[in-house]
Amino acid sequence: MTYLKAADGTTVQKVNIANGPSRAQLMSYGATLTEFRLDGIAYSLALGSTDLESYQGKMQYFGAIVGPIANRVAQGKALLDGQSLKLAVNENGNALHGGLEGISQKNWQVKELEQNWVTFSVKTSDGESGLPGPLEIMVSYSIQNDGTLKIEISAKSEKPTFCNPAFHGYWCLNGEGLSGHKLMIHADHFLPTNKALIPTGYIQSVEGTPYDLRQPIDLPAEISLDTNFCLNGSGLREVATLATDELAMIVETDAPGLQVYDAARLDTSPVIGHCGKPYVRHAGIAMEPQVWPDAPNQPSFPSIALRPGERFSQTSFFRFILK
Repeated sequence: MTYLKAADGTTVQKVNIANGPSRAQLMSYGATLTEFRLDGIAYSLALGSTDLESYQGKMQYFGAIVGPIANRVAQGKALLDGQSLKLAVNENGNALHGGLEGISQKNWQVKELEQNWVTFSVKTSDGESGLPGPLEIMVSYSIQNDGTLKIEISAKSEKPTFCNPAFHGYWCLNGEGLSGHKLMIHADHFLPTNKALIPTGYIQSVEGTPYDLRQPIDLPAEISLDTNFCLNGSGLREVATLATDELAMIVETDAPGLQVYDAARLDTSPVIGHCGKPYVRHAGIAMEPQVWPDAPNQPSFPSIALRPGERFSQTSFFRFILK
């Protein structure tokens, strides 16, 4: 275990877990996956940095657990049991990933650590970022015997609130950007958005659109992706495949949505990543299991309300297959 200092003076812990052909490095700041490696591959499949300061700047969401409400909430407004909440806004007047002081910018506690798994926890106070609480969120990362990465997120609150945390890892399977990757998503529908990337409220069929990824398409796609796909089925199931000629990553989740961002606007300059240079446009792809964005303002979307006595839970697997 390695110890670092965050800007607020708290101690950040770096930990390593491993099992089968896989090994990962994580840190308590943001409950962040900083590296993921497979035997026989010389580079990390997860984009990131060895430098803590990078995650407090240009890489603030890389590999982190974001929230308490992942993705965007229009104008930071949310109606809960007749009460109008004003959330902290940080992107064009909208709330993104919990605002400027979301859980990705907090130093979590390492609750448990074993050879192949680690559990982090964090608490937000009542009213923090505009949300009722206190809210406690936990995430466990574990590596299965076959090298699969399993991520389990849970949460509970002392007051009625909203909760939709998500893992925000960027993946690149060839170490050279998205060129040479193919992507398939099991989704018959997606959420169209306005210019601010806020869902319009319409649930649209992918049929006949560039968002039909039910068969593998080449990346980068003909249209930039920062899109929520409304996943087919329910419960834990296979929802997506990212593949190169040599390696495939299969995503399984019990979440109803998968936000896919192809990093079309990415530029971490001057911050350097694992590749030895800044990450730029299409350096990787974020595949974020979550409930649909702007859910508090869209009655037809799955709810993200969390009440005392209830438990938020989400389980996802990232399975790797060498061809």
